Amino acid sequence: MGNLHSIAKALQHAAPEVDVRVVSDKKSILSADRVVFPGVGAIRDCMHALQDTELNQVIAQVAQTRPLLGICLGMQALLTNSEENGGTECLAILPGQVKHFAADLHAANGERLKIPHMGWNQVEQHHHPLWQDIAQNSRFYFVHSYYAEPDDPAIVAATTEYPEKFACALAKDNIFAVQFHPEKSQTAGLQLLNNFLHWDGLA
Repeated sequence: MGNLHSIAKALQHAAPEVDVRVVSDKKSILSADRVVFPGVGAIRDCMHALQDTELNQVIAQVAQTRPLLGICLGMQALLTNSEENGGTECLAILPGQVKHFAADLHAANGERLKIPHMGWNQVEQHHHPLWQDIAQNSRFYFVHSYYAEPDDPAIVAATTEYPEKFACALAKDNIFAVQFHPEKSQTAGLQLLNNFLHWDGLA
């Protein structure tokens, strides 16, 4: 959904020795050592596309068998459902909901905050191998109007604030998912992608 080639370029830049391929067929995806599931846009369109191509079943299979990185809409699609488009059922791989930011957000100084949330935010990491060599509170680039609220707080791998604290990375077993765009997040983002490309799927 939208940003496949920019992420492929970033992955290749992060680890030139790795064979990175953009694919959409079941056989190619299931033959990969690890899978990146990115996306931008509307969740309903994403879910329709996954269902029409039966890639929803493929992603569920990947989630049980090898390292999987969800990015932005790819992260939200892994949850149970989303408030977007009047309510959309998602993949239900990670139990939780995707919620819309409130319409009247204000910063501590009273400034009105825009939706979508767009720009650089500090990320507070929780311990996980994919944060290796990334300084605590590094800034990552966000573009989103919805955020993840997992049922189990134990799977939160990082948080940020807008203006309230919310989960911006989730981790469970061999799954890692981020709301921000690592491919647009300069050095820290490339390091995270490099870490994923060398991750064995163990916490």
